[in-house]
Amino acid sequence: MKTLITGYNEETIHILKNALERRNHDVVVGEPDEKLLNTIEDENISLILLSDYSEKGLRLCRLTRASERGKHRTVIAVISKEHMEQLHRLLDAEVDQYITESLFDEQRLDVRLAFAEKMTRNKEEQFLIEQKLRESEARARSILRTTVDAIITIDRHAQIRTFNKAAEDLFLFKASEVIGKNVKMLMPQPYRKEHDNYINNYHQTGNKKIIGIGREVTGLRKDGTTFPMYLAVSEVNVNGQRLYTGIVRDITEQRRLEQEVLRISEHERHRIGQDLHDGLGQMLTGISLINRNIASSLKDENHPLADEVSDITNLVKEADEYARSLSRGLIPVEFEGQGLKAALERMMKNAEKLFNITCKFDAPDNIYFDDSTNLTHLYRIVQEATSNAVKHGNASVVDISIKNYDERLVIKIEDNGTGFSDDWEKDRGLGVRIMQFRSRLIGANLEIEDGEKLGGAAIIVTMYPIGANYSIK
Repeated sequence: MKTLITGYNEETIHILKNALERRNHDVVVGEPDEKLLNTIEDENISLILLSDYSEKGLRLCRLTRASERGKHRTVIAVISKEHMEQLHRLLDAEVDQYITESLFDEQRLDVRLAFAEKMTRNKEEQFLIEQKLRESEARARSILRTTVDAIITIDRHAQIRTFNKAAEDLFLFKASEVIGKNVKMLMPQPYRKEHDNYINNYHQTGNKKIIGIGREVTGLRKDGTTFPMYLAVSEVNVNGQRLYTGIVRDITEQRRLEQEVLRISEHERHRIGQDLHDGLGQMLTGISLINRNIASSLKDENHPLADEVSDITNLVKEADEYARSLSRGLIPVEFEGQGLKAALERMMKNAEKLFNITCKFDAPDNIYFDDSTNLTHLYRIVQEATSNAVKHGNASVVDISIKNYDERLVIKIEDNGTGFSDDWEKDRGLGVRIMQFRSRLIGANLEIEDGEKLGGAAIIVTMYPIGANYSIK
């Protein structure tokens, strides 16, 4: 251990130096002046002994305490029994302990020095721990300041604890405006109203809907605008306190590009559907009429090919009907009035014929959308859910309902099939991913649950006016 002895009492210095060297200390001796401060820092001295209580020695002690490592050094002063009234000066200089000259027999001094060594090592360990903690906190602060993703930490009561620079830029709030407030202030309605229920449900049941998984949700900025964001939440336990860290990424541009790609795709689908209906369909209709006249003439003449031409007429008619059916599949929704309901009713009739199942349907007549693309996405979701119920769930009954509540529109597709396995999220099929993708594009929530009415699977699409731009008049 590196140890300094300072002061003016040469006899005491000699006794202390011998005692310390017996204990294998690396001893430095010097007079108590300010130059000695550099020696203390440079030599990394952790134990200081004052051979007296001179003003210079006590001043050196105070200056040492003022340095970064000052409180982690041990200072011991020697005082004579005759001058114990000066003890208050030692205490004022923050001396850790004192030794009286009467204790200078070898054994008792050795015990006091052993105690001082232990105290010094404890302080050194504390200093190293605090230093590592400071370095760790500095690294964490640096990461929080420089990361491109918004990072928000909340406690078990959903109160915001940290809010980094990227979060300030994304939500337009200063950290000082949100620290200590409920995180639901960053959510629009109705998510804001539902958030506390989710937190409480998780604490009571341990049922995780987002922690460790991540999902796409809607964020609310200070100026009142909303935006789609990807939220990944992790849970940590710090000193017995449960904390949640959310990493937020703005996916507005990603959603815009996806919508543009899908818009182009739907436009091409619509164009092909119209070409089938107006082009190929009309040509087949014309061929069918011409062929019918030829077949009629050949029949009147009792021509041997009359029956074959009649068969060709029927085949062309079937091809015409098939082309028009394909056209209706590619352009499923009439974009005026009851377009969604009419298209779903037609889809269900086709499903009953194709899959030999029973379909039930309940929906209001007057659903209107500002953006016709939303109708197409909804139709495709219901179409895919119905197909999955039969192909993967072996369902024989599919129940589709559309209901309007105060702040949301709920589309539910329930079946009596085998349902989804408990770990279906780990191995999602393409159909489920496409349904989730379409629901995100129109600002809707898609959930998969066990069916309450029919006992199979239930796919629930929840749309809010804030994202779907619909109305029921």
